[in-house]
Amino acid sequence: MQQSEPTVDSIGIVLETADPERAWNALRFGITAVENGHDVSVFLLGEGVEAEEITDDQFDVRDRMEAFVDVGGDLQACGTCLEIRNSEESEYCPMSTMSDLLEIVRAANRVLTIG
Repeated sequence: MQQSEPTVDSIGIVLETADPERAWNALRFGITAVENGHDVSVFLLGEGVEAEEITDDQFDVRDRMEAFVDVGGDLQACGTCLEIRNSEESEYCPMSTMSDLLEIVRAANRVLTIG
């Protein structure tokens, strides 16, 4: 795997919660950052891999996941965390590895952890 050099506009977000409001806000931030010219990667870790299945009347997390990907955001999910939950990868939760998370952290200028 070739490592990329950090760019001025790179943000990594590690989402470690299935809390509807926190997940929704993390994705809203990601969308805003992409729309303002930043490269943004979101890595779903732990309970974060459950984000796609969140149903909440006030916080439509699935809609924000779709919008994040649609504006060009990179969304990845921990494969081991999915397996622990007997879940499979999906269009919005592609199975990734700790090496992928390492690359996100290494390449980003800023990393946020929301959990």
